[in-house]
Amino acid sequence: MLANLNDVLRPAKEQHYAVGLFNSVTLEMTDAIFNAAEKLNAPVIMGTAEILLPSASLAAVADMVRNRAMHSHVPVVLHYDHGLTFEKCMEAMKLGFTSIMYDCSTASYEENVSRLAEMVKIAHAMGVTVEGELGHVGDNEGAGKLTKPSDYYTKVDQAADFVSRTGVDALAIAVGNAHGDYKFPPKLDFERISEIAAAVDVPLVLHGGSGLSDNDFREAIRRGIAKVNIFTDINKAQVRGMRQAMDAGVTAASDMVPYEVEAIQSVVETKMHLFSSEGHAV
Repeated sequence: MLANLNDVLRPAKEQHYAVGLFNSVTLEMTDAIFNAAEKLNAPVIMGTAEILLPSASLAAVADMVRNRAMHSHVPVVLHYDHGLTFEKCMEAMKLGFTSIMYDCSTASYEENVSRLAEMVKIAHAMGVTVEGELGHVGDNEGAGKLTKPSDYYTKVDQAADFVSRTGVDALAIAVGNAHGDYKFPPKLDFERISEIAAAVDVPLVLHGGSGLSDNDFREAIRRGIAKVNIFTDINKAQVRGMRQAMDAGVTAASDMVPYEVEAIQSVVETKMHLFSSEGHAV
């Protein structure tokens, strides 16, 4: 069934588990994520991000996910992650995405608030939930890498004001996490997570989940994280599936598909168990 962030994250926040967002840019990823969620009876968030649109358009992702979600027995949120422009967020909502993240985190605080508040009014009128980001989650490498990430950590004393003035349904925070492959084990500021969770009444989101340790996840969720974003891990899993197929002597692309789906599904199931979201589909 199609759902939005409030449908799946409010219960997660109250019951201290987390729901995974698994971005999908291939049919193999989509099938694997659905298979895992339905097998484990777990709510799930699926979608794409603006940076991934060269791999699969918003329309393509909507087509892959929406119809199956409507016929699934588990809640499925179709989420547009890290939308960087007003126009693309509007396109996503018109295509039937049930949730968006409007990422204005590189703007000034007041501009972030102003732009998010405007988007929230529009999205809520369309029945769509909105995630915002306070602070800024950079990348582990490339153009988005931050020289000193701690300078961009979410400020606890701004969190309540930000949520109140924007009306966002979920808040992505920067606490030592980053997108992509971690070159060194990250050190999350768990105390900051607890302080932010105590300051706001909306579910908290952890971006850059691929590469964190099991203990990192457990502690972050215990402290108040209700949504965890995963892509790098499943992106790599699909390649592992391809290699396993080739090692098995497979020479046709269509015959590789079961290997790819199995490899991705295994990762998704492992994360769902770790987030304790299995059995929470309602």
